[in-house]
Formats: sequence, structure tokens, C-alpha cells
Amino acid sequence: MDIQHYYIEKGQGEETIILLHGNGEDCTYFVGQIDEFARRYHVYAIDTRGHGRTPRGNAPFTIRQFADDLLEFMDLHHIAKAHILGFSDGGNIAMIFALRHPERVDRLILNGANLNARGVKFLTQFPIEVGYRIARLSARWSAKAKANAEMLGLMVNDPNVAPSELAAIRARTLVIAGTHDMIKDAHTRLIARSIPNAELVLIDGSHFIANEKPEEFNRAVLAFL
Repeated sequence: MDIQHYYIEKGQGEETIILLHGNGEDCTYFVGQIDEFARRYHVYAIDTRGHGRTPRGNAPFTIRQFADDLLEFMDLHHIAKAHILGFSDGGNIAMIFALRHPERVDRLILNGANLNARGVKFLTQFPIEVGYRIARLSARWSAKAKANAEMLGLMVNDPNVAPSELAAIRARTLVIAGTHDMIKDAHTRLIARSIPNAELVLIDGSHFIANEKPEEFNRAVLAFL
């Protein structure tokens, strides 16, 4: 493995829950969840490759690579199976991981995930697309632009999962989103409908409901677990 993940570890529960943050964030996004979940579970909140305090490394900067990184993290920490909660891009990582490694996932929580860029509302996605193109043009002269292009590229080119693929997810799944999420409501419902027996919970708020409504969010997640 070409990187060592930075992570926060808390709790001594017999069951493990892994928390995966969104694009451009780090594990502190889950400040409202870690202590609460640690009362019952062994919690790992991870900084994804190239985010927070985890180095970029040399591997591809893609959602599928991040899923491979998660497998290596679990192997390194002798985690045979875990509940996985992913937010935004973290939800996309969790989705890919559940498809690739079903035997390693106990329960799956997808918060604000999307199958492709078309699942994001236009007013959110359009500036991302424009920023990505500008950053790509500048990338050959600027390391900062190259890094920005990689980060924005995650939201333009990934994860590209077909709804039909989700039928292969074996984990019991909770799909959770804000009522005013940047992910289209119909897209969130499509994800929930495409995963066998998935539960859908909508909480009044934006994409960032774990931060905005931590008590309500935690209650929904813990009830599901």
C-alpha cells in the first residue's frame, strides 16, 4: 500500500462502524456522530486518500481506488466485517465497496450518495463541471490546479454505477438524505428502489444533515443498526 490513512478511532463495541466523509473534507465531518456511535460501536472515521491528513500517494484518484484503499485499511486493522456509513463521495465509496466485497459489509448506510453526475441538481453540478474544465486546462502548469482537477473530477467522472448493478448489494441498506439535498430526490429514491429491501429516510435539511441535524440523523442510523 502506498499510503497510510489518518483516522480517528473510538469506542470498544464488539461491532465496528467505519465512517467515510465526502469530497474535499476529512474525518472531522463526523464530529456529531463519533462520540454517539462510540457508545455502542468500535468507530473508525477515516481520511480518504488525498484528503485531510492522508497523503495522496501515487495510485489513481478515483472512487474505485478509494474502495480498494478501504479494503487494505480493513485488512491492516484486522476488521473482518463492518457497518459502513458513507456521506456523499464517501457514500459512493461505500456503494462500490459493498458491490466488490459483500462479505466485508455488515450493514450499509448511504447518505447523499449518487450513481453519476446526472444525479446532482443542475445548479450544484454546473459550476463543478466548469471548475473541473478550467482546472484541467491549468493543470499542466500548476500543481494546485492539478490537485483541484482531481478533486472535482471525482464529482464529474465518478462513480458511474448503473441502477441495475445495485441489485447485487447483499447488505441491509439504509439510504438517507436531506429533503433539500443537492442530490435529486428522484435519484435518491432510485438508489433506494434499486437496492433489495433498502430503507429510505429523508430528514428536513440540505446535503449536510449529519452536521445540521446530528441528533435526528444519529437516531435514524442507530435505529437502523
